[in-house]
Amino acid sequence: MAVLQQELTLGEAADQLARALPGHRVEILQGRLTVTPPPDGSHGLSLTKFCRALERAGIAGSGAEWIQGVGLWLPTLPADFAIPDLSVVDDDFRDAHVTKNYYAPNVFRLVVEITSSNWSDDLGPKVECYAQAGIPAYLVVDRKHDEVLLYTEPADGKYPDPQRFERGQGVALPGSVGVRVELPVDTLLDG
Repeated sequence: MAVLQQELTLGEAADQLARALPGHRVEILQGRLTVTPPPDGSHGLSLTKFCRALERAGIAGSGAEWIQGVGLWLPTLPADFAIPDLSVVDDDFRDAHVTKNYYAPNVFRLVVEITSSNWSDDLGPKVECYAQAGIPAYLVVDRKHDEVLLYTEPADGKYPDPQRFERGQGVALPGSVGVRVELPVDTLLDG
């Protein structure tokens, strides 16, 4: 009996994986398909506390919104996209819809990643992709190395060296976010 095989595009493979693995995050970074398992409780709690801080700072009515798990179209390769843990976007971001659930990078003010088992993606390809996309600020809560990194002001498709924050310090979000927020590193790392 012959078995017919159909070759899938990278985007089609990503769609199939996303349907087959509910709760997992499927992304294409620099032409490479990545799958991240569902986050743990500390990861989720860190995001919750981050969002509460944005709300307390008055993000509503500032021209910006926070949103979890929205697709970011990346200009690195035709099929590339990421789904940051948290994004601060212009409040009219839906007008920048590109395809599927992906939006153009020009409406993103900040993207946040909290490392999980795929920490090397957050510290490598995503730094490069977000810089090439011109994302003004990228915050990495690096639970693997117990620090927080803030990349800002990309130029020529690259971020300068990040600001590094250790336990006991606070991280002030850059002005691109649109509200003044300072978050304790310990809260970001521990949830």
